[in-house]
Amino acid sequence: MDKHKQLSYEEKLTVPFHDLDPMHIVWHGNYLKYFDIARFGLFRNAGIDLYEFYKKTNYMFPITKTSTKHIIPLRYRDTFTCKATVIEAQIKIVIDFKIRRMNDGEICTKGRSEQVAVNFPEMEIMFEIPDEIRKALGF
Repeated sequence: MDKHKQLSYEEKLTVPFHDLDPMHIVWHGNYLKYFDIARFGLFRNAGIDLYEFYKKTNYMFPITKTSTKHIIPLRYRDTFTCKATVIEAQIKIVIDFKIRRMNDGEICTKGRSEQVAVNFPEMEIMFEIPDEIRKALGF
């Protein structure tokens, strides 16, 4: 493990009715939405606005890989936290996610995403994260 402190952000959310599937549990695709809410909270807290960075530099940061481990389903009106933690931000941005129910502290879902820097409009993948972003994320 690196010597730096891992940057994290936690968002408190409540499951709305429209996130449920026919079995009355959160539809699996909505977990990625919860991950995104935490990811952008993490970026915002680190002083990163990816849209403004794109306008300034023509660098985009598309998601290239995601994984999700569903452990316990969330249900209507469950309150939970989604925690995003930066694992890597040198060659790619790797963020781990953990969704935990607030009433009992149970971990419901774990996930991970990977993002790379892409120079637009050439769509050239850059093999390092720009210094400004890397430093803001603690690397």
